Parts: sequence; structure tokens; C-alpha cells
Amino acid sequence: MRIVKITLSIALILLINYPTKTQNHQNMKVEEIKAIADLKPGKNKVTFKSGGETLVGDLYLPDDYTKGKKYPAIPLLGPMTFAKEQAPTEYAKRFAKRGFIALAFDPRYRGESSGKPREFEDPIAKVEDTQAAARFLSSLPMVEKSEIYGFAVCQGSSEMLRAVAEDDLFQGVVTVAGHYRDHEADVQWMGSEEALNQRLAEGQSARKTFEETGEVINVPAVDKTRTDVGMPGEFVYNWYIEWANKGIWKNNYAKMSDANLLEYESFTAAKKLNKPYLMIHSDNCFLPDAAKRQFEAVPAKEKKLQWEGETGHFQYYDDAEVLDRTTDQAVAWYKQIAK
Repeated sequence: MRIVKITLSIALILLINYPTKTQNHQNMKVEEIKAIADLKPGKNKVTFKSGGETLVGDLYLPDDYTKGKKYPAIPLLGPMTFAKEQAPTEYAKRFAKRGFIALAFDPRYRGESSGKPREFEDPIAKVEDTQAAARFLSSLPMVEKSEIYGFAVCQGSSEMLRAVAEDDLFQGVVTVAGHYRDHEADVQWMGSEEALNQRLAEGQSARKTFEETGEVINVPAVDKTRTDVGMPGEFVYNWYIEWANKGIWKNNYAKMSDANLLEYESFTAAKKLNKPYLMIHSDNCFLPDAAKRQFEAVPAKEKKLQWEGETGHFQYYDDAEVLDRTTDQAVAWYKQIAK
């Protein structure tokens, strides 16, 4: 009799602590259930939380999306200072046409997402936001949780490597025209060791000012001639300023970003990456030698370097032919992983 009572007690505890799917469903907020039910093929506006902030994204469902069916899913990261409407949206739309669920989102501090100071570039925050995006995708009933992959462009690649290496939700990753971060690459990026140290010191000074007074020192994100901005140079300016003129992207950069940015590196993450990895790069992408160093450091048994010779860096952002080709390469890689 005593054994029966103990057994019944254990069963009661299990029922209390492990609710059924129906109970889980009932515990969801009514608006959350309705939002999921209202998702449709193509673009859907969504929000999710990361680091106490509300992130806003565009969730693209496949053109042939059918309720009850599960799909592979991809959170996307863009270049330094990116807005989701730029390269992430171009790729997200293409992934959706190829049967994937894709999430283009604004990281905290930018675009429609919350967070202050505005236009603050923080790589660690982007890593956390990307992992939060993967968790959000995994919570959706139409997502196949065993098929969540990372995809990133330019500097987003250095942050995506860490997000994927450290989070088991990700099954693999593709990086495109990556700006990969190690000391040697940063010296090349800044032009000299002296210039690198000066920019880091200025960023640290701006961060200290913010921490002590709350004042945010801002500079343009791009400029043709100034060297103290986020991304100096006419080539970068000419591409980004068009987005500012359209009101989609803000030409602003919190100067203290330089401290967080230049204290970050991706080489350590590359050395820890044991998941299937496809790197797409070219001789005309940013810092090709750094890309090769990082790829060689990756210990994953299943990895591929797709070197594309003459393709220009910004072609991976907005050239329709290159976007289609790159998306096809990524899809083929993800499907290979899933087999």
C-alpha cells in the first residue's frame, strides 16, 4: 500500500512539473497565439527580446508556406552598422523563395529595435541578439528545430562565427564577403598599429565619458574624407549614403563603439567552430588574407572555402545575379548538412 501511495505521489509531481502540450499552449498569451496563427507567406513583422531590449524583425515565410508543415530557418546578420532592409532583406526574400524561413532583424541600438545609445556598434550584443533570434525561431511551430542555420555578410560574419560556435541551436553556418577580426586584420584595416591604437584609445575615452556623464559622442558612420568616422572612405560612403538619403539607414555612429568594436575578435570563435561551415569570399572582398587565416583555423571536419576570384565586395550586398548565386550556394550547403 505504501508503494502505491509513493507511486501516485511521483505521478502527481510529474504532472505538475511537466505540463502537456495543451497546457503549454494555454499558458501562451492570447496575442502570441494569434500572432503565430496570422503568419502568412512572405514578409511578417515580428518582435522578440534580447538583453532586455525589444528587437524588431521581418520574418519571411516560404511562398508555398503551408500550416502544419515544418521548415528550416535562418537568422541573418548584415555588415557593420547595417539595417535589416539592406543585404539581410535581399537574402531573406531569396531564402523564402527556396523553401526556408528567414529572419532579417535590426540588432539592438539600430533601426526599429530599442536600445540606447542609438547607433552603438557592439559586437557582443550582436552575438547575443543573433542567439536570441535563433531561440525565437525555435519557438515557432512551423520551424524545424534541428535545421536552424546561421548566415552573415561582411562584419556580421565575425559575430555569427561566435554565435554559432557557442550555441547548440545552430547546426551550421554560411558567411559571405566576411570582415574577419584578428589583430593583424585590424592593423591592416586601420592602416597602421599607431592608427589602430589611437582609434581604440579614442573609443575608450568616449566610452568613459558616457559611463561617467551619460554624454554620447557621435560622429558620422560614413564620410568621404574624415578618418574618425565609423567607416571612412569614398567607396564606402557612396554605397551607404544612398540608404541614408532614402531614410532607411541613419548616418550616425556612437564614437564609443570603437572601444567595443576593436576589443572584439573572431579568431578565437573560428578556432572553436566544430559545425559545418561554408565561407564565400573573393580576391575583391575585404581583407582576403584574413578570411583565409580564419578559415584555416576552423577545426570543423565539414567545411568549404568558396573562392570567387573577381566578385566585388558590394556585389554580395545588392547585385541580383550574385545574390541569387550566393543564396543557391548557401541552400545547397544547408541541405547537405541536413542529410
